[in-house]
Amino acid sequence: MQSRSDRRQTSSVGELELIRTFQRILGERGDRLELGSGDDAAVVRGDDRAVVSVDAVVEGVHFELSSHSYADVGHKALATALSDLAAMGVGAGEAYVAIGVPEETDPLRLAELADAMEALADRSGVTVAGGDVTRAPVLFLAVTVVGWASDADPVVGRAGARAGDRVGVTGALGGAADLSSERARRPLPRLDVGAALARAGVSAMIDVSDGVATDARHLADRSNVHIAIELERLPLAPGVDDPIVAATAGDDYELLFTARPHLEIPGDVSWIGMVSDGSGVALTLRGEQLDLCGYEH
Repeated sequence: MQSRSDRRQTSSVGELELIRTFQRILGERGDRLELGSGDDAAVVRGDDRAVVSVDAVVEGVHFELSSHSYADVGHKALATALSDLAAMGVGAGEAYVAIGVPEETDPLRLAELADAMEALADRSGVTVAGGDVTRAPVLFLAVTVVGWASDADPVVGRAGARAGDRVGVTGALGGAADLSSERARRPLPRLDVGAALARAGVSAMIDVSDGVATDARHLADRSNVHIAIELERLPLAPGVDDPIVAATAGDDYELLFTARPHLEIPGDVSWIGMVSDGSGVALTLRGEQLDLCGYEH
């Protein structure tokens, strides 16, 4: 992580000491990284195309420290950013993390944050290659992730859905509605699943971060199509018995996608709707159309 000599201390521990703590915890993976944390910029050898996404988690908006530990926050910040790459169907390479730390934050809690981030990075094959640390009114992390694809590799966006496509979703939904649950505190990016769906030829894809009720609209708008979803078909997480909760809670980080009917789709998927000509989204529950929306910050 890069430093600036004129920046004030970020907490009860000095900025440089905090940076050294992160550098000690965070490891390197793969052979792309030529020059990592410790210089003014990282040097990375890439493939033909870089797939880049930026995501942020902010105390009081995306999490509360009353329900999330610092380790939860470190994990979630990286996981939510990596989920964007999963939705594009590409594997992750590097991550860059900017952290805002309130004054008098316990350095041990920040080490816990870094440990959890490193554990997920190791599990996902990611190198945290740099970033920044500053003082802030509340705890926040802004994470930039970079995936790599050759010209021959499929990369899936939101704009490819066509009339006649089926609408599918991976896994189960609604488990993150309980903010104290493991699902809410430690989501897992579906990187392998997203890559498998891309190879299978799905036409459009998005991660379910704000709930199917909202994320399906993003697909419909980008693809200029109409999407109809039957909520009774939604796969419900254990302990969830209301499909409306499953459609609106958000933070599940499963993958919502469209695919031609003849495609053989791998993995644990549920078919929940259809694409047709037109615009917008129709959400029905046992034939009754409902006006629902997912999470909005």
